[in-house]
Amino acid sequence: MDSLSILHTSPLYIALLGLLFIPFTMRAGLYRLKSKIFIGTGDDPEMLRRVRGQANFIETVPIAVFILIAMEMLGASALWLHSLGIALILGRIFHYIGLTEIGPSIFRPIGMFATIVMILTGAIWILLSFV
Repeated sequence: MDSLSILHTSPLYIALLGLLFIPFTMRAGLYRLKSKIFIGTGDDPEMLRRVRGQANFIETVPIAVFILIAMEMLGASALWLHSLGIALILGRIFHYIGLTEIGPSIFRPIGMFATIVMILTGAIWILLSFV
């Protein structure tokens, strides 16, 4: 790793989120092939769950990643970055498990709560860094 790099912690979570995205996407794509639903959800509840699991990931992760990067560039400690990064990873896993019904449905709100708390906490941290 280049010792002049500004980012030392957030790239770890970006990589882990990238790795999570692959199975989320593959589950939807492979089900498309199996069910022969090539566009939309075909009124198939399973297809809808899989597509929404992937889509919700894509809808929430970018802003969370931007927050982690901004925090790191503004001087957040590794403890802050790891705490929020872990909350985001666990939140996205839990939400996906609950939404797609591959596990208990209670995981969905727990995962969304963790994600929202991570985004809110990071955003407040950024705002307070300007005070």
